[in-house]
Amino acid sequence: MLLRARSHRGLQKIAAASAVLAMTVALYCLPSARAQSDLPKFEVDPTWPKPLPGRWVTGEIGGVCVDAQDHVFVLQRVSDVGGMDNHLEGLTDDELNAGEAAPPVMEFDPQGNVVNSWGDAKLLPKDLHGCAIDRDGHVWLDGSEDGVVQEYSHDGKKLLLQIGKRGVFDSSDGTVMGAPLNSSPSQFFRVSEIAFDPHNGDVYVADGHAKGKGNNNFRIVVYDRDGHYLRQWKLHRSADETATAAPATPHCVRVANDGQVYVCDRWMNRLQVYDTKGNFQKNIPFAFKVWTPVPPGSASRRDAQLVGSASSVEFSPDKDQKYMYIVNEIDEQISIVDRASGRVLDSFGRPGHQIGEFMHAHTMAVDSKGNIYVGESVEGRRIQKFRLLTGK
Repeated sequence: MLLRARSHRGLQKIAAASAVLAMTVALYCLPSARAQSDLPKFEVDPTWPKPLPGRWVTGEIGGVCVDAQDHVFVLQRVSDVGGMDNHLEGLTDDELNAGEAAPPVMEFDPQGNVVNSWGDAKLLPKDLHGCAIDRDGHVWLDGSEDGVVQEYSHDGKKLLLQIGKRGVFDSSDGTVMGAPLNSSPSQFFRVSEIAFDPHNGDVYVADGHAKGKGNNNFRIVVYDRDGHYLRQWKLHRSADETATAAPATPHCVRVANDGQVYVCDRWMNRLQVYDTKGNFQKNIPFAFKVWTPVPPGSASRRDAQLVGSASSVEFSPDKDQKYMYIVNEIDEQISIVDRASGRVLDSFGRPGHQIGEFMHAHTMAVDSKGNIYVGESVEGRRIQKFRLLTGK
């Protein structure tokens, strides 16, 4: 289903497999290049953002994106229930008694002030997840408990395009419990993220966010900038992986300046790289460490590892995009990666609830100056800015 607002805009072998993969790539990802003088270094900016208006409180941060003016858009979940364990993603009763839910979409200026906010949770994609801003300054949104992608004017006042119908899924029976079809050109099944080709503006949709109850797709779908379907492909599995690999979960997608398409194969703890036509190029695995031993039979601890060591990717803002930044959601840190080799050079962050620490680092964005904004979900529920100090 494609809705236009203007005529010229169309629009559980799992844990074991993951652990084995992490062990086999540990040497591959050792950060042995910390001494490079131009290696990016970051520090948290404790003054960003400024206090929210009134008594606003945020739920889980679903997505974050930056526009051409370095304004930061943050998506927060007002009243959703989801995740692997169907936990509350919106505000708790205590938070509602003490304050009120912030609007679903908040726009911050470079100094951290809220300059605009908008969004009706009844009209937006359910369980807001992906956020992207195109070359026209339009804001694109998706939801990991829905089957739609929406495009809004920069101020959020006008819905310009909707691909799909809210509450309907690309499944055998149109519901979240149906078998994934990975086939519809106009309907999705739990969307994770949206990206744009920097050269022609084509729209890339990562369709398939693994949740708790129900199923999900596992494909990348491509549209032109007017929302017309172009092509799609499923996440790659080699012949020797078909019986042991974790279910495909495309949690992120980004298109680099050189035409390489990076997809977070979340449950396999790696990035997959394709060309823009969907031809598989390579896997880039990312190691992780479980710091506290998992007791025998602890299913919840094993399930917690499914957040992945590669759940979000962004590039440094230089023309060649020399570095990639990867959210390692298992170890609660941001990996700094040489994009050409896929080698982890350094990292920042650690688990915790203090400033500069992470608890469910989930999504991020990079501004034109190279600063990184990290959104946290589940227990974190905040947005933090990390200033680029070196490696400019």
